[in-house]
Amino acid sequence: MPSLPTTLGALKQSPFGAPDRQRRSVKDELRQNLLCRLQQGGPLFRGVIGYEETVMPQIVNALLSRHNFILLGLRGQAKSRILRSLVTLLDDAMPIVAGSEVNDNPFAPVSKYARELLSEAGDDTPIAWVDRESRYVEKLATPDVTIADIIGDVDPIKAARGGHILGDELTIHYGMLPRANRGIFALNELPDLSGKVQVGLFNIMQEGDVQIKGYPVRLPLDVQLCFTANPEDYTARGKIITPLKDRIGSEVITHYPESVELGMEITRQEAWTTRGGLPVRIPDFIAEVVERIAFEARTDKRIDRRSGVSQRMPISVMENVVSNAERRALTTGEPEIVPRIADVYGALSAITGKMELEYEGELVGGHAIARELIRRAADATFKERAGGANTDEVVMWFDAGGALQVTDDTSAAMVHKGFETVPGLLSLVRNVGLAPSGDVPMTAAACELVLESLVGRKKISRSDGGQYGRAVSEQRRRPNQDLFGGGMSA
Repeated sequence: MPSLPTTLGALKQSPFGAPDRQRRSVKDELRQNLLCRLQQGGPLFRGVIGYEETVMPQIVNALLSRHNFILLGLRGQAKSRILRSLVTLLDDAMPIVAGSEVNDNPFAPVSKYARELLSEAGDDTPIAWVDRESRYVEKLATPDVTIADIIGDVDPIKAARGGHILGDELTIHYGMLPRANRGIFALNELPDLSGKVQVGLFNIMQEGDVQIKGYPVRLPLDVQLCFTANPEDYTARGKIITPLKDRIGSEVITHYPESVELGMEITRQEAWTTRGGLPVRIPDFIAEVVERIAFEARTDKRIDRRSGVSQRMPISVMENVVSNAERRALTTGEPEIVPRIADVYGALSAITGKMELEYEGELVGGHAIARELIRRAADATFKERAGGANTDEVVMWFDAGGALQVTDDTSAAMVHKGFETVPGLLSLVRNVGLAPSGDVPMTAAACELVLESLVGRKKISRSDGGQYGRAVSEQRRRPNQDLFGGGMSA
């Protein structure tokens, strides 16, 4: 930044040397820039969807009140993204005393190094500039994090090279918090921090001092502190010390998308679906099925609600779904990538990896639960889009012994050909608006949705290999008839 002042004397003559900016704290800086953004209108943080009426007003209140705050929520609720977006409320550049490890303000230094340099050089003190991205420091709290990591420790090598006694402030190797001075320090999973480190953090927040190796160090840091935690851990029975909890000004509760439509919008924004080869066309009802899997999982008693079902689940599932359809399109020579329900089953690994099961769930098994979630999601999607559509003709065909095998490696044209043998199926998907006439890939995907919905209602059955047949109850009534006899493969 060559146009910016490089000495203290020049800095005093610039807009950065104005009296109202010389000692402005980082919280005042965030507040002023936030007020400007609110006056301009538009989203507070780009890319954060679904929090406009719930979470964002609380964050605005916390920043306008100059509070340190904590985001309480389960995994995958955009907590880290929100904290990282705070840097957009900082100035483009900030002046510091050149060589300072703690971003010393030239007009209000906190370190001994900066004070001595300013005393010796005066207006010739060299000035360096820090961009806004470098003013954000993030740390994941784990039980092995120490006071040295967060605040600092005595460095014997510094003492030896400089000829200082160990108690001299110039011998300190600063930790992450002092290096975030005049910036934002974000600490994820706060309750996982050991009690000793929490006390040290509390002392810095409250008194501006800390003892390192028994030596008292005064560090009146200017930091916007932000934390994240799981609500289950952030309680009186959890691992958070009460004095530290009491010093956090605002508690902001985050949440998962409150509607399927919001979830779909988030997944559409985050999932990597634009591939470099063939064009990708994702049916809306497939995107809805993918999103509803997460919604169904969040209400399933066999899945640990304290752990939550991350919004990363539908994002990962969607990426796997498109990849599975991409593989099929390349092997069958199809001109475009159009995902189907079979591709959702091909993304089972993205579902099971995002669920923490309770004891009952462990007995059933993750893959069995994932398949059930897909069926429930498909049924809910079909009901939402088709209402009270009459599927009796389709069910009767399967009850009479009809069967179809629909695998994820079969082309849309072949699958469509198989669906033509099911009375009323093609006309059903056209009549309810799931697929336009003549659109073979979309029609194939819509027909699979109908069949999967019927599986979810236990009107027909589906094997792990993708075979649709009569319902299990019908099989029991007709034990001598082959389950898939008299049908055809698609």
